[in-house]
Amino acid sequence: MSGAETIDKMSKQVAVITLGCSKNLVDSERLMRMLSDVGYSVSDAASEKFLSSDGLKIVVINTCGFIGDAKEESINEILSWCRLRSEGKIQGLYVMGCLSQRYSELLPVEIPEVDKWYGKTDWSAMLKDLAHRSPGSAPYDRVITTPRHHAYLKIAEGCDRFCSFCAIPLITGRYRSRPIEEIVDEVKLLVSRGVVEFNVIAQDLTSYGKDIYGRVEIARLVDEIAGIDGVKWIRLHYAYPKGFPMDLLDVMASRPNVCKYIDIALQHVSDRVLENMRRHITGKETRELIAEMRRRVPGIHIRTTLMVGFPGEGDSEFSELLDFVKEQRFERMGAFAYCEEEDTYGALNFSDSVSQDVKNERLDRLMMLQESISNEIQEKKVGKTLRVIIDREEPEFYVGRSEFDSPEVDPEVLVAKTIPLEKGMFYNVKIISALPFELMAEVVVDSDI
Repeated sequence: MSGAETIDKMSKQVAVITLGCSKNLVDSERLMRMLSDVGYSVSDAASEKFLSSDGLKIVVINTCGFIGDAKEESINEILSWCRLRSEGKIQGLYVMGCLSQRYSELLPVEIPEVDKWYGKTDWSAMLKDLAHRSPGSAPYDRVITTPRHHAYLKIAEGCDRFCSFCAIPLITGRYRSRPIEEIVDEVKLLVSRGVVEFNVIAQDLTSYGKDIYGRVEIARLVDEIAGIDGVKWIRLHYAYPKGFPMDLLDVMASRPNVCKYIDIALQHVSDRVLENMRRHITGKETRELIAEMRRRVPGIHIRTTLMVGFPGEGDSEFSELLDFVKEQRFERMGAFAYCEEEDTYGALNFSDSVSQDVKNERLDRLMMLQESISNEIQEKKVGKTLRVIIDREEPEFYVGRSEFDSPEVDPEVLVAKTIPLEKGMFYNVKIISALPFELMAEVVVDSDI
């Protein structure tokens, strides 16, 4: 690149701000690669240095529109940048993602200060507007914004489940799997750049392949990824309970680099509530699925999400949910209160009859129960040796994760600074004490990794 080209590239800067889930993050990383290919200097944050620098400064906001709180956060972020746009701090403001996909007609009228609005993955239109040419890299290439040793791997877009509370299919459309060959090529590329841990994501992992292969192929995909040299950990996120492919459990049990971890949103256990949610599974079938997971993959850590306050949840249904959590003792659990989303089946067919106060009270009770369970599970790890990957260094300790800990959402392992450790490397550590959200550990010096 010539000096003139370097100056020109540095004078055109784009900050891509990502809101929402890890699937959005992957979209932003792909967009950043494309913008870099067509001549922009890209970053994933709009720092003071960015704002005070010379040249053309553009901000792209990748929005979330899943639930009310996420929509509010996206709108507030957009409005804050509109103010900076009016003050001349930036020269361009563009918005993409789930919120702008869903409200493509309303938002340009309500917030005309935004230069242009795009859909969730409307790459070509944005690149045409900003650069008037196409990028040269592979469509799956991207700028990794996570620590360089781990990355999210999105294997599909959309969803065919149409649960009555969820607006995702209305935003992203029907399920679209990526071909296995393309995903394998992406993994090999990322391995060549130092990625060793892959967190596989989709709105519904367990439908992978049905649309392009005529059958569910998540087990074959994971097995092929696990066979790639340099892949140390694979962790699976966002499975669906109905029709769960049992051959995936066989891959988890047989492949040592597939973490004994599954993120599966169960939502509820009451048959009445599950039927209203259109989950197409019963409480009995849910229990049988969990039992089979634990039987086939001993030591598996199950992360789930539950919902309180959905139409049809009375006191007895909520009590059944509490009993279910006591019985199953999930290693990882999150929960949220039902929020009616316009145009969903639930909004159109049920009255949101549970008051917000009752929802909040039930949510508090559920999470207090889970906190006590989590504490007991954490305590049982004291004295055990775990393999961890080091994410970062703090003044008093190194911060790592075990195979049972997904980035940002699960507990961390704080490792005493007895010897120097390297980020992105694996170490065996002995757990010496437990806190609600961390494990304290020390390195086992003479053990094999």
